[in-house]
Amino acid sequence: MGIRVAIVAFLAGLGTWAHAADSIEALANTCNNCHGVNGVSVGPTMPSIAGLPQAYLTNVMLEWKSGTRFSATMGRLLKGYSDVQIADLAAHFAKQRWVPQAQKLDEARVRLGAQSLKRCEKCHGNDGLPRDGETPPVNGQWAGYLYLESLKYHDEAVGMSNRQMRGAMKRLRDEDLRAVADYYASQK
Repeated sequence: MGIRVAIVAFLAGLGTWAHAADSIEALANTCNNCHGVNGVSVGPTMPSIAGLPQAYLTNVMLEWKSGTRFSATMGRLLKGYSDVQIADLAAHFAKQRWVPQAQKLDEARVRLGAQSLKRCEKCHGNDGLPRDGETPPVNGQWAGYLYLESLKYHDEAVGMSNRQMRGAMKRLRDEDLRAVADYYASQK
């Protein structure tokens, strides 16, 4: 009788584990409407999240949930998620493949962006592929999204927690912000 109970408990545990895996897939599918299938966005102002570092994704989602990082919608959505669900979503999207987006860009602005990178290269590299495992890649990210995100850092009134980014963005003119966004978006 004891063995039967142990087997049932073991099988129930497998069912719970399988259900949890199914649940994270279902939860991740809710992100498709904005971030695209498997986190590969098809819109110019919505970021691709596939392949971003797990630590970065977890941190950003927890900041949105707590309200320490500005977001028009993500903070409201994430308030309903547990920290475990957030960590599981971050792990799920980190395992996806990063896909640089092909986009039409202004070549003159891309050239200007290459000259304006000095404040960005330390973290994001010259090619938009950071090597620290925590900073998100920006190569091939949507230029429109990169520009809008840089504007948040440019404005003191908008809650953004990364002081280094805030300092770097505040020193750039709007024209430079657009140019750097186009430059990184052009990198494959």
